[in-house]
Amino acid sequence: MKKLILFFVLTFFFTIDLSSQESDYVIPIDRSVQPKQGKTPTIDLKKPTIFTLENGLTVIVVENKKLPTFSVRVSIDNPPSSEGDKAGLSQLSSALFGEGSKNISKQVFNEEVDYLGASISLGMGFAYGNGLSKHKERIFELLSDAALYPNFTQEELDKEKDKLITGLKSEENSPAAIAQRVTSILAYSKDHPYGEYVSEESVKNVSLKDIENNYKKMFNPNNAYMVVSGDVNVDEIKQLVTKYFKNWKISKKKLNQTIKNPVDVASTEINFVDMPDAVQSELSVLNITDLQTNSEDHHAALVTNYILGGAFNSYLNMNLREENGWTYGARSSIARNKWTNATFRATTSVRNAVTDSAVVETLKEINKIRDEFVNDDMLATAKAKYLGNFIMSTENKSLLADFAVNIKTLNLPDDFYETFIEKINAVTKEDVKRIANKYLKPENLRIVIVGKGLDIADKLENIDYNGTLIPVKYFNKVGNQIEKPVFAKEIDASVTVQNIFDKYIKSVGGIDKLNTVKSISITAAVTIPGAPFKPSATIKEKFPNKSSMEMSVAGMGTLMTQKFNGEDGYIEQMGQKIPYEDDQKNAEKEKLGLFEETYLDSSKIEIVSLSPVDGKDVYKLKVNDDSFRFYDAETGLLVMTEETTSAMGNEIVTVTKFSDYKEVDGIKFAFKTEIVTGPQTIVIEADQVIVNEEIDDDFFN
Repeated sequence: MKKLILFFVLTFFFTIDLSSQESDYVIPIDRSVQPKQGKTPTIDLKKPTIFTLENGLTVIVVENKKLPTFSVRVSIDNPPSSEGDKAGLSQLSSALFGEGSKNISKQVFNEEVDYLGASISLGMGFAYGNGLSKHKERIFELLSDAALYPNFTQEELDKEKDKLITGLKSEENSPAAIAQRVTSILAYSKDHPYGEYVSEESVKNVSLKDIENNYKKMFNPNNAYMVVSGDVNVDEIKQLVTKYFKNWKISKKKLNQTIKNPVDVASTEINFVDMPDAVQSELSVLNITDLQTNSEDHHAALVTNYILGGAFNSYLNMNLREENGWTYGARSSIARNKWTNATFRATTSVRNAVTDSAVVETLKEINKIRDEFVNDDMLATAKAKYLGNFIMSTENKSLLADFAVNIKTLNLPDDFYETFIEKINAVTKEDVKRIANKYLKPENLRIVIVGKGLDIADKLENIDYNGTLIPVKYFNKVGNQIEKPVFAKEIDASVTVQNIFDKYIKSVGGIDKLNTVKSISITAAVTIPGAPFKPSATIKEKFPNKSSMEMSVAGMGTLMTQKFNGEDGYIEQMGQKIPYEDDQKNAEKEKLGLFEETYLDSSKIEIVSLSPVDGKDVYKLKVNDDSFRFYDAETGLLVMTEETTSAMGNEIVTVTKFSDYKEVDGIKFAFKTEIVTGPQTIVIEADQVIVNEEIDDDFFN
């Protein structure tokens, strides 16, 4: 079953990955001739109509009669707010907001919205509605009713708490989620709104009264901006807004706007978080910045960041991805935030084996853009990209209203957007170097890494930067500094590979019981994050090495079929039947049973380490250079495998985790399998396992 799933994951992974990449197809051109830069087009930024209600609500209207539709969006310019021991309050408040109102039940509300062919959604900082312009008054009425008279109930709060806590538990095993949490904590501190993190305890602390008070604090008209665009009339909108939002009262509850600014580390350091089962390292290199959108540096900073890590052909991506093949992408950003100092960040995910090298190369590119002038072609490309994106964005008339909101909320000059093209065009290579030296601080960088300490910690401690070793500090998953963890424990000389296999066999049912198993049939639900469907899987195996797997989606039919009849096999996907290659056939032929521990040659396998994984000691066994197996030292159960394969010219590491063991006919099976390949995670949860079902050999052809 494990090989079947691995083949499917790789096929699915590359289908998704390739579909998300830029096309390699280009129209043939004469590359010996430098294209001439065309004249920069002019744009007409017509001013929207703006008016303000007595309660402070600012309304911005943009008429666009091309289609008989309209939209209304309310955004509230709130400062970030600390939630302390009730972190999660904002998520829970937004989840409950918009579920009907005190006047209309949730079910009736949603049914009418569907009947109108409309969309309405709300959160603590926004409200949104759209639909056909002929229904605009009813949509305004429904939106205002849900926004001004929310119906928060204990029943809904309990449901949302359970959902949020379930998500938090899942994130504890996600290196990317842990990296995001710890990076925010270390960059801003836990005393800062951006450094707070949500825990199961803080979620449980939130009461219904907290939700109601949070709404009164956060949802206020005096710092709210309503953007109405589409097939509308200004006079009509004035009437509708006045009619339905004049009763929106300003709350007496005030937000605490005292925010402590973050500071840089005194000197560059590595902050490491160990995740023993991480398939790759999450890397973030950052320092604190004070750049603002209304700064004279804003436009030059846009171009500078594009060159360093803001695009596919940026310094970072061309080095880490294209030249070295270490990652699927490397990016950078220089954030702006009017409430607090923000960060410059360079981020990527890389294989464990090259984590130290990725750090070195990232630092090299940061210093390169500070020390060397960018070449003319790269500068021209960066400027053209920003100009093109900006000019195209102005075709969306509703964005004119967004421009007006930005001018008010970010304290921008009135001609900020009219002069955008001019200021981007004016950026020079000297500006790029100046910005890089001002906002990128190679001597004060915090390098946050979440990864597998057993494989990478010693290498990180030996990174030489400007003649000295970068100090490494160790942290746990919630950003608390700790002593260097024990990545590997001493293994008792009496422990052998065969001991480990025997303990596994005993833990799942014993050799006599396993020898009676002639077939295994499994039905399972498959979860693919981000996929617009939820497949089901049917997996069948017959002694010694016949196998079949079918993935299907209700209403869509079969996604993929994979078969091996003991001698030959194939994968059929998207109407294409692909025969097994010789190495695939040979690997399946080598199987001598349905439980690998019963036939693997223990004399050819070595014990690599005994190390903690999620608080449990785990033996790591090396089957060969490309395959590892991990066993719980206490229970004997298989908890993880690691496989390195080649697919479409890429070396892919796949980690498969096994949990939720349940007994079926006296034998324990892992009912949950989580597969991590690159950025893709697939979870397979068994609904049913049947032992010794009668399966004809022809089924596997």
